Amino acid sequence: MTRISDLLAAGPTYSFEFFPPKSDQELLVLSRTLLELQPLGPSFVSVTYRGGAASRQRTHDLVAGMRHTSALVPMAHLVCVAHTRLELAEILVSLRRAGIENVLALGGDPTDETGAPRELAHALELVELARAIGGFAIGVAAHPAGHPASPDLATDRDRLADKLARADFAITQFFFEPAEYLGLVADLAERGVDKPVLPGIMPVTSMRSIPRMAEMGAAVPQWMAGELAGADAAGGADAVRRRGVELATELCRAVLAAGAPGLHFFTLNQSRATRDIYRSLGLAPNLSRAGTA
Repeated sequence: MTRISDLLAAGPTYSFEFFPPKSDQELLVLSRTLLELQPLGPSFVSVTYRGGAASRQRTHDLVAGMRHTSALVPMAHLVCVAHTRLELAEILVSLRRAGIENVLALGGDPTDETGAPRELAHALELVELARAIGGFAIGVAAHPAGHPASPDLATDRDRLADKLARADFAITQFFFEPAEYLGLVADLAERGVDKPVLPGIMPVTSMRSIPRMAEMGAAVPQWMAGELAGADAAGGADAVRRRGVELATELCRAVLAAGAPGLHFFTLNQSRATRDIYRSLGLAPNLSRAGTA
């Protein structure tokens, strides 16, 4: 196995994020996506934690399966919500026994489970728990616009700096303008933090996804929504997808040129947009054009 901290120390990383399937149909989609993306040779892949006890097992099974049946380097997401400290420790020990050396420690969103425990209030405590158990490269989340629960941006940056003092790297929430990422990195530098911060990339490939982006914590800027609306009027859904991929590619080029330590793609368990961006960036020039997801 390979720790992500070691990969980042060696040079830029390019990584993909998936969510564990809830049904056989979702499993088929993910299986196809994994086959299509493996030729890109990602540095690592991450598997989200969709919430609740059932997701705990799905995430574990998916990362363990990747570990033992593929050449992919997996990272498991883990959240504080809906778990006691003991349960979280048991999950971490189980991951280590399965050969998983990379975790992303998150506070997590509230669940619908009645009486769900939450003994760890913040991701920082989960980082400390994973560090105490040992053997992990530990990542944390970063929010270029600030976490929605933070009272202000300065407080958010202070908390992120505290997390990164104990963790190895961060991955950002998706964003759409280079200044958002560069401002985050500059704010951390002012606080004496120079740990790698991977920019999270999610291309906007349909008009219906624009309001969803805001619900997920990062609103599409007005200028971008206008460009996508123009593409829609001129050429419909296909033109929107093409323009969305172009804009995401431009964003990737800008942050890489500014010194970002790589790129982390939120795939939504699909492959087409990621493959198109890879091709445009010259990261996989011989990549087949097969697949339409």
